[in-house]
Formats: sequence, C-alpha cells, structure tokens
Amino acid sequence: MSDYGSTPPPPPPPPSGGPGAVDHPKGMTILILGILSLVCCSPLGIAAWLMGNNALKEIDASPGRYSNRQIVQIGRILGIIGTVLLVLSIIWLVFLGGLAALSGGLDSSM
Repeated sequence: MSDYGSTPPPPPPPPSGGPGAVDHPKGMTILILGILSLVCCSPLGIAAWLMGNNALKEIDASPGRYSNRQIVQIGRILGIIGTVLLVLSIIWLVFLGGLAALSGGLDSSM
C-alpha cells in the first residue's frame, strides 16, 4: 500500500521566461504596428490586434516556450486603441460630411 515503487509525477513546466524560452517571432512586429497605429496610421491597429490575438493563443498553447508575452499584449492593446480611434475618426468624418451636406446651400448664396 505504499508508493515506494511508483515513479514521481513530472515536474511542472518552467514559467514563462525561464531558461530555454525564446521571444515570439512576431512580438516586436505586433508592438511596432500597435505604436504606429497610434502615431500615424490607424488601420495598422487592426493588423496589430489580429496578430496579437493569434500570437497570444500560440503563447498560451505552449507555456514556458515564449518569453515576451507582455510585449505581445502591449502591442495588441495599442492595436485595439488604434482601431477604436480609427472608428471614431470615421464616425466624425461621416458626421462632418452630413453637416456639410445639410449646410451646402450657404455657399451658393454669394
């Protein structure tokens, strides 16, 4: 009734960033796309968001293999913010276009 002859359970996987962990190959790309989506080109936020989601799934599927989860997560969040700003700017342009169409008769009176 003793466990003397049985093998012990395997050790848990090393935490993220442990020895042998490498950076996810798309980590810096996602971060750069996220930053660029805020600085100059909002449509890049969509790419950062989608690529970040895929990379986080890959990182979570193999714990201990990749060490740059935070960089991927930051790039993904910046991509989300860039996408929200893109949507808000499109709404703003549509609103201004509607106002211009409604007030189009003002310039023709001169």
